[in-house]
Amino acid sequence: MSHDIAEPGHGHSPAAWTAVVIMLLAVAIGTTAYYFDLPWLVWASAGLLVVGAIVGWIMARIGYGVGGAKYTSKGH
Repeated sequence: MSHDIAEPGHGHSPAAWTAVVIMLLAVAIGTTAYYFDLPWLVWASAGLLVVGAIVGWIMARIGYGVGGAKYTSKGH
């Protein structure tokens, strides 16, 4: 594999990490709520899952996504 090819970033950005953490928390809460038979909390966690995706999208739009103005790439 050639190292001359520019990588797309694979989501290693503050926007992506924030979205993933929020959405992972939502899934963990939803799974626990489902186990304890708390339907209102299952639905609330589903809403939080959507919020996580929206937060990631907003952060990417304001420059914290890969290639954004406020994002600095870290070397491997």
